[in-house]
Amino acid sequence: MAMHSHIERILWSEDQISRRVSELAAEVSADFAGCSLPPIVVGVATGAFLFLADIVRKIEFSVPVDFVRAESYGSGTESNGAPTLSFDLKVDINARHVILVEDIVDTGHTLSRVIKHLKSKGASSVSVCTFLDKPARRKVKVQLVGEGKFYRGFECPDYFVVGYGMDFAEQYRNLPYIGVLKPELYK
Repeated sequence: MAMHSHIERILWSEDQISRRVSELAAEVSADFAGCSLPPIVVGVATGAFLFLADIVRKIEFSVPVDFVRAESYGSGTESNGAPTLSFDLKVDINARHVILVEDIVDTGHTLSRVIKHLKSKGASSVSVCTFLDKPARRKVKVQLVGEGKFYRGFECPDYFVVGYGMDFAEQYRNLPYIGVLKPELYK
């Protein structure tokens, strides 16, 4: 298939992803097992949709799920540093614990913006569950809310990656693995 030839190398295979998602779901399940109300899972659309679907199916209790849409990349490869929210929650999160599910934490601008928004809606705490964490690119220190925790699937080296929901110009989301996109395709 042509899109596979656009990948310089695979960082994490479909099997590695599946195992890590199961481990994260077990950790989240254990951490929230004794709560009187389950946390509300909020996915950041659209990059996190595959990760969110996989992890909520493996969490061991029923969870409400909703989405926000935050935009900071457009069709480029760098965050513009000023993310906007273009789609908001339907679920009331006031006085509830929220687990924010992200595909990748890069500069931290988008994540910080969304956390601030959730806090303004009354979330008692906000945890983050990101599939990829790219601390080498962090520009903003992410502040969790309340007793929030930070869960991460993999630490990502400083490459432009696609697959498993992550895209370049709305392409490659359907790759079942995480791969490094060949630079000549986006530069």
